[in-house]
Amino acid sequence: MRVAEIYRSRQGEGELTGVESAFVRASGCNLRCRFCDTPYASWTPEGNDLSVSEIVERVLELKVDHVVLTGGEPMLFAELIPLCDRLHEHGLHITIETAGTLYLPVVCDLMSISPKLSNSTPDPSAGAWVERHEQTRMAHDVIKRLMAEYPYQLKFVIDEPADCEEMECWLEQLAACERSRVWLMPQGRSIEELQRVEQWLEPYCRERGYRFCPRKQIEWYGLTRGT
Repeated sequence: MRVAEIYRSRQGEGELTGVESAFVRASGCNLRCRFCDTPYASWTPEGNDLSVSEIVERVLELKVDHVVLTGGEPMLFAELIPLCDRLHEHGLHITIETAGTLYLPVVCDLMSISPKLSNSTPDPSAGAWVERHEQTRMAHDVIKRLMAEYPYQLKFVIDEPADCEEMECWLEQLAACERSRVWLMPQGRSIEELQRVEQWLEPYCRERGYRFCPRKQIEWYGLTRGT
């Protein structure tokens, strides 16, 4: 499994915000989001090929109870199945961060699904990736299966009010989805950009029963690798 980085930090998004965790960032992605903040795991994937045993050993050295398997897109790698099995055997709480376009039968305590709205489509300069991204960014059947089989949260990146309208239309197809499991987070790579969206998005969440996700890792550390 190609891995860009393994590190210890605090979870900055979703229901486990603030929890000390080990992060394993898989390198490689089947999408190319315009606002991707980890291009070294997607646009220009970096890292080393590590065995499951090597990854588990490095996670255990970090001495935490929670592990987050993220990317890139970790569901690209079949090695995720034995990796989750091994981490589970050690009693670790496992969160998988995925765009929800691919399915693997993994052991998981929290499936953190980030469906990609149209605001994620890359610029025309990305060439063939534009069409490929559009064709694959939404896999409703996969997301429904993940929601049915795992404890889950849905996280949407929001940039403009129109994104909320698109998100609402998308959720109508998931009649069983509880609004309390839906997190809306502002798009931005700096505190200033996040605050621009937060000033109207947080009241929107309160009014409609969604959860606001402030992306605390940027507030705590800035847009920095290993955080």
